[in-house]
Amino acid sequence: MVYRDDYFIRHSISVSMVILHAWITHKYSGGDMNVKWEENSLHAVAKNFTLLKPVPPFERPFKDHQVCLEWNMDYIWNLRANKIPQCPFENDLVTLLGFLYASSGENTGIVKKFPRFQNRELEATRRQRIDYPVFTVSLWLYLLHYCKASLCGILYFVDSNEMYGTPSVFLTEEGHLHIQMHLVKGEDLAVKTKFILPLKEWFRLDISFNGGQIVVITSVGQDLKSYHNQTISFREDFHYNDTAGYFIIGGSRYVAGIEGFFGPLKYYRLRTLHPAQIFNPLLEKQLAEQIKLYYERCAEVQEIVSVYASTVQQGGGSQEACDLGNSYLDLKCRYGRPSTCRAFPWEKELRAQHPSLFQALLEMVLSMVPRNQNESVLGIGGRIFEKAIERLSSVDGLHQISSVVPFLMDSSCCGYHKASYYLAVFYETGLNVPRDQLQGMLYSLVGGQGSERLSSMNLGYKHYQGIDNYPLDWELSYAYYSNIATKTPLDQHTLQGDQAYVETIRLKDDEILKVQTKEDGDVFMWLKHEATRGNAAAQQRLAQMLFWGQQGVAKNPEAAIEWYAKGALETEDPALIYDYAIVLFKGQGVKKNRRLALELMKKAASKGLHQAVNGLGWYYHKFKKNYAKAAKYWLKAEEMGNPDASYNLGVLYLDGIFPGAPGRNQTLAGEYFHKAAQGGHMEGTLWCSLYYVTGNLETFPRDPEKAVVWAKHVAEKNGYLGHVIRRGLNAYLEGSWHEALLYYVLAAETGIEVSQTNLAHICEERPDLAARYLGVNCVWRYYNFSVFQIDAPSFAYLKMGDLYYYGHQNQSQDLELSVQMYAQAALDGDSQGFFNLALLIEEGAIIPHHILDFLEIDPTVHSNNISILQELYERCWSHSSEESLSPCSLAWLYLHLRLIWGAALHSALTYFLGTFFLSMLIAWTVQYFQSVSANGSSLIPAGASLDPTAPTASPAVTPAADASAQDQPTVTNNPEPRG
Repeated sequence: MVYRDDYFIRHSISVSMVILHAWITHKYSGGDMNVKWEENSLHAVAKNFTLLKPVPPFERPFKDHQVCLEWNMDYIWNLRANKIPQCPFENDLVTLLGFLYASSGENTGIVKKFPRFQNRELEATRRQRIDYPVFTVSLWLYLLHYCKASLCGILYFVDSNEMYGTPSVFLTEEGHLHIQMHLVKGEDLAVKTKFILPLKEWFRLDISFNGGQIVVITSVGQDLKSYHNQTISFREDFHYNDTAGYFIIGGSRYVAGIEGFFGPLKYYRLRTLHPAQIFNPLLEKQLAEQIKLYYERCAEVQEIVSVYASTVQQGGGSQEACDLGNSYLDLKCRYGRPSTCRAFPWEKELRAQHPSLFQALLEMVLSMVPRNQNESVLGIGGRIFEKAIERLSSVDGLHQISSVVPFLMDSSCCGYHKASYYLAVFYETGLNVPRDQLQGMLYSLVGGQGSERLSSMNLGYKHYQGIDNYPLDWELSYAYYSNIATKTPLDQHTLQGDQAYVETIRLKDDEILKVQTKEDGDVFMWLKHEATRGNAAAQQRLAQMLFWGQQGVAKNPEAAIEWYAKGALETEDPALIYDYAIVLFKGQGVKKNRRLALELMKKAASKGLHQAVNGLGWYYHKFKKNYAKAAKYWLKAEEMGNPDASYNLGVLYLDGIFPGAPGRNQTLAGEYFHKAAQGGHMEGTLWCSLYYVTGNLETFPRDPEKAVVWAKHVAEKNGYLGHVIRRGLNAYLEGSWHEALLYYVLAAETGIEVSQTNLAHICEERPDLAARYLGVNCVWRYYNFSVFQIDAPSFAYLKMGDLYYYGHQNQSQDLELSVQMYAQAALDGDSQGFFNLALLIEEGAIIPHHILDFLEIDPTVHSNNISILQELYERCWSHSSEESLSPCSLAWLYLHLRLIWGAALHSALTYFLGTFFLSMLIAWTVQYFQSVSANGSSLIPAGASLDPTAPTASPAVTPAADASAQDQPTVTNNPEPRG
């Protein structure tokens, strides 16, 4: 407290105030110097105190330690001796969520992690309150239902040991709040509120902790009308360390989330505030209001559909509804049996509000209405959607969109959220409807809340890139992507539903398009012919195409299994034997036969197939619970390079059942999961993405962006997305442009790069169609989206480079961005990128040094444009795929001819010869005129021609057809894109 910090005194005590107490006690009044001063002062005959102002730390003198430092240490110390450090400005307020989050009620949510304070005083305060928590949480909620399980997650803390910490707030099945705390003594304590939360109403929940006192307040509506207020007091000490773990908003692998929507969520880490002191408005007011109006309208729609279904169920399968506006039904009601007709109790006003719904119900085949009361509304919504899609799949399907929108709205209200995604895309892209970003967000959020796969991917992509007025938020993006990524492996093992294998097929690649086939196509028929003859490779490929729905073939698991069986039993091919064994083990499309499956698996493993060795380990783990034998086979398969075995070994370590290993070992499990992920294993990739977003393992430092990338990679393999892509591809191959554009727009808006570049290609082929039906600049939007993807194709960079160079509609010319795009294409090994960069230099453009560094061109070695041009043309030639002369080689040759010619014109020899010949010419001319004057007469040269038609000198190069084309880099070489 006396001296200032120096080389020897580190972290001296910083005191802001000192209280000096003084008192006098009588010698015989019981005062004792051995007792505490508080007790001694009680017996004082006189006492007083005063406030002392201590000297601030940086105004104190340095102490003379009488020590001589080495010259280098003394120099370093003197550099910082008189510097006064400044505490960084920092606030304890953390915005955990700034945009609406659609919670589907499943086991996925938003993961947030608090760092330590950089401000030393704030960090010291936080540490002091580990056993006396003082903080406030304020969040907006819109609940659709109460919890279907015992508890649903709202906001809770998970510590480094994967245990619930303080605070943990859940929703119960009755609608109460369940608030759980972790005590200092290691136990957990929970309390349930007396009140229940409101449904289908926006409300703000404010929870403040002040030591052992908890205050819970709910305020309804944007005007924050007080709804409930409850104070709960405890005598126990709570343990609270908000940096030793992570927070989860919604669901996780431990508990499902709520069904509804989260609004803005703010967290005051060091303060207890009254609701009037909290600034946490509902920012997206219009969107929040639209959500409320949507569910109010849908309540009416569901009631109408429910009454309709109930009436049909009561009247029997042949019953039909009567309607005086339908002549056929009117006649049937008059002359048919009266017992088969019932009138629905709907008023004219209600019918006028929902005309499309009543029209759809009257057109529906009543025998198709589900008989289950609980599934009837959803089933009818699906039937309405299918009718709408039939109209969209017609020759002029895009022209039908505006008339189909009301039916899609009714289908969405019935809970069939494929319709919600269609509406979101229509409004976001203006696909034959007025572009409305607000309605697009509404239906995308509604679809995400309903766990519609494409809607969730759309939300994840928009938050990942921060586009279309969605804020950039990687943790929020991860919440959506991880939901679909978790379902993707399960979907692949489910043979039902509209699914297809996601294939990377580019519409620019004619070779891949040629091998697309159908059941009556030449490729399929040839494979079938070869498979019938016993060709094992053909049998396996045919079975894969039929099982997964690949290469344009419709999914047919039963036919696939027949080929698997034929190949396994008739040939000795280990891959076919293994595939059929797996089918028999799981009973996919065939009756389970574990004995035959094990026999076939051992046979395939004996032939050295690493998948079969892994399969034997799976058998002993799942059916025999023999973990030692399972580990033995998995270790062998892992050495052979099998990613499934790496994942399975990770599971053994994670569950703590690896033979000879004591307890769980998450670090080793993470290493095996990472190795499996690098081999393409889906579940291994999911575990790695979870580790990256939580940061709870030292070997996986927290990286939310990387977590999103890994989860996105798995989600984009989902079979339901593959089905949409396949429909678009089939329509394109059949020349159905309307349907192709529709499905590629639906796929592109999920964020998958292949569909984005394919859609841009379609818009280039049919600009009239894009201009007529799309409300966005199709080519610009989707090529621009694609170049921000990982592993974007080089032709997309080239296209964006051209668009930046020439300018495009509202986008003015931008040479700097054009250079960046061409440089990225060049870095990917595309010769056209090098060629275009060279053309820009030829036109006088200057390539920035950071672009040259990016291309690994040393500016010190290539100090001028000529040298850079030589390097670019040489790289262009070396990367060219053409064996004969290419534009790159011709440009390189032309450049060197120019250099040689220029050098020749400027050489000393040329200068000497030119001077000599000029001197000779002058001497000859002088001599000639002298001889003429000596003769004294003028003579006409004998060989002179006076013919006016004599040819004159003409230019050696023909003029260009369009001079403007010479000012722009023309794409003269367009290598095939990477598959």
